[in-house]
Amino acid sequence: MEIPLKASLLKMNAPIVDLVKKIKKLGKEDPRRIMHSFKVALAITLVSMVYYLRPLYKGMGEAGIWAILTVVVVFEYTAGATLCKGMNRGLATLLAGALGLGAEYFARIFGPKAESIVLGCLVFLLVAAATFSRFIPHIKKRYDYGVLIFILTFSLVAVSGYRVENIMELAHQRLSTIILGGATCIIISICVCPVWAGEDLHVLIVSNMEKLASFLEGFGGEIFQLPLEVESADGSNEPDKSFLGAYKSVLNSKAMEESLANFAWWEPGHGKFRFSHPWKQYLKIGALMRQCAYHFESLNGYLDARFQTSSEFRKRVQGPCTTMSSEAGKALKELALSIKAFSYPSNSAMNIQICKKAVDEVNSTLQASMVGECDILEIIPIITVISILNDIVKCVETIFEAIEELSEQANFKKSPHEPEKPQILHGGVVAPVGDKEDDSGFVTVIIHKIAPQSLEIQTLRG
Repeated sequence: MEIPLKASLLKMNAPIVDLVKKIKKLGKEDPRRIMHSFKVALAITLVSMVYYLRPLYKGMGEAGIWAILTVVVVFEYTAGATLCKGMNRGLATLLAGALGLGAEYFARIFGPKAESIVLGCLVFLLVAAATFSRFIPHIKKRYDYGVLIFILTFSLVAVSGYRVENIMELAHQRLSTIILGGATCIIISICVCPVWAGEDLHVLIVSNMEKLASFLEGFGGEIFQLPLEVESADGSNEPDKSFLGAYKSVLNSKAMEESLANFAWWEPGHGKFRFSHPWKQYLKIGALMRQCAYHFESLNGYLDARFQTSSEFRKRVQGPCTTMSSEAGKALKELALSIKAFSYPSNSAMNIQICKKAVDEVNSTLQASMVGECDILEIIPIITVISILNDIVKCVETIFEAIEELSEQANFKKSPHEPEKPQILHGGVVAPVGDKEDDSGFVTVIIHKIAPQSLEIQTLRG
């Protein structure tokens, strides 16, 4: 009997142990969640004093319950979301209450018999107009919750005012308690361990960019491996290749980015983020990164069936393609570092230039006569990968330009040794330069980067 009893106890404890592990995991992933729980509990406890303390209860009466309801529906995880809901609820309640009282007094002008009809018409018109306004994109994005509260409050004031004599006192009590609850939420959310939506958006963009960079830095070596190089004889000690699938989370980050940007718009200036910080530019950069990640999705299809040929064509394009991939990854990593440090993105310009030279090298190889000597079915996958890599290089350059705009708008710091605007260097032959002695001469300028802030310029006259 002891063994079955022990087994049943273990079965009963298993779900409890799993629940504890999940709770522990949630707390470790983001300790701010625990603090948020305490903040909400503190806010509800404070507004509950309206009921617990007799002087406050006499002043607000049973309408004090609206303060608790306001905390429950307004207090959100980030300060921006709390500000958004708090401001929407407060302004909508004030406007709807005023219009409700105005509609009540206006309807009484027509006498007791027509009062209900006039009130019904006013409720119909204003509710219809407010509901239609929710389809306007700008209002839907930032004021949708406020419109809902407006419809609810106006309807309650207009309808209850028809039977309630002291409507002004009732409106005053409810407005006071709602303002009390909203103000408590906003103050605690901003002053006690605040969680800023703008900062989360900033971190999310940097994290997504680092995932793209990790994929590109490892892709070239992965796809051009020979089958014998892919795995060992016994198949053991395989390296961690999770970076090849990390980019997939970037494809699904649009909703999160837009939500954080919307809430960040409500937040006051804090830290390195000004009140008018260019949050829209973050959305632009996020959209460009998703476009780049879609190209990764196309490339990922060629990883399972690696180029198993050792043809001369493969050997010739392997170097430039690997360079394109790795240098584009380095450029993205430098751009992520510049956003993280709020610094001007100048170091990635050289990586992008190296990518462009690799593109030119691959194009020269494709135009060579040996392409016609290869098996067409053998080189088509390689040419497809080259085309996608070329598009990725263009995407990276566009991301670089978008981050340049962000650094200008957000006043990122510049190194004292940098020019006003970093330029992507151009290596190769410059346009012909006339000469008094020999008009047919030309100048070749070769630029070498020998240090982060040092360039060597070699000029050849031919």
